Amino acid sequence: MSDNDVTGLVFDIQKFSIHDGPGIRTTVFLKGCPLKCAWCHNPESQELRSEISFLPEKCIGCGFCFKTCPYGCHVMENDIHVFNRAECDRCGLCTEECYAQALELIGKKMTVDEVVAEVMKDLPFYKTSGGGMTVSGGEPLSQFAFTTALLRGAKQHELHTCIETSGQGPSERFLELIPLIDIFLYDYKETDSGLHADFTGFPNPTILKNLELLDEEGVHIVLRCPLIPGKNAREEHLLGIADIANRFSHIEQVDLLPYHPLGKSKSAKIGKMYPMEDAGFVDEEIAEEWVATVSSHTDTPVKHN
Repeated sequence: MSDNDVTGLVFDIQKFSIHDGPGIRTTVFLKGCPLKCAWCHNPESQELRSEISFLPEKCIGCGFCFKTCPYGCHVMENDIHVFNRAECDRCGLCTEECYAQALELIGKKMTVDEVVAEVMKDLPFYKTSGGGMTVSGGEPLSQFAFTTALLRGAKQHELHTCIETSGQGPSERFLELIPLIDIFLYDYKETDSGLHADFTGFPNPTILKNLELLDEEGVHIVLRCPLIPGKNAREEHLLGIADIANRFSHIEQVDLLPYHPLGKSKSAKIGKMYPMEDAGFVDEEIAEEWVATVSSHTDTPVKHN
């Protein structure tokens, strides 16, 4: 099988991305992630399989999904459309018949050829802005064969490439990807390893080991740090971010990512509880204070998105 025929599970291809690397970019979002961050803004990315999104308020009661579903997962109870997820095998047949777009299949199988063709549609914008393609997720290493083939496909077209990674994965995979990636957008979520495990499901030694490995290999790194009030937005962690930026010489920039609650509605659409139900947007003033705190302890450029 050639690289072009390798398939992956893609849940979004976002055009005109301006926060996922330099210039105007197309970001390819892949399903699957080993971490389960409490504040995840893409909860639909976590499972390495397709999911059905359901927005009851969009349902017009046409009944096509009732007739199409082979398992009878869609029923009307007291004039309300009820979706029985427990019986659903995620085939997506109902989504193909939902003209109101109340039902949507999240995670579609695509070939490298199909994704690259979509990415290449915006080539003129990449050339004028210094942009390119970013692979995100989820965790791209969860679909390692597809990610590798996709990056090779991009490089065949001489595209600038970035990967956004949690750092949680086998070191040999990071080494294999280095020749295919221009910038690593590397997540750093929590300094305290015990709290890191509480917040994400894993402690952070593997993440730090892989960050050290990439730094030793001399790659370009942007450290991306989600900051969540009541969780990791503490002075100890802010100073920890500065310490990491000082320790690794190939970290060229620190991006602080203030929490936003957009994951809440996404969780509801896929029938999952959201751990941070009451959290809201972070004020600009607070985000600027975080930047000032980190900047006062490192010479590495610090900004917030």
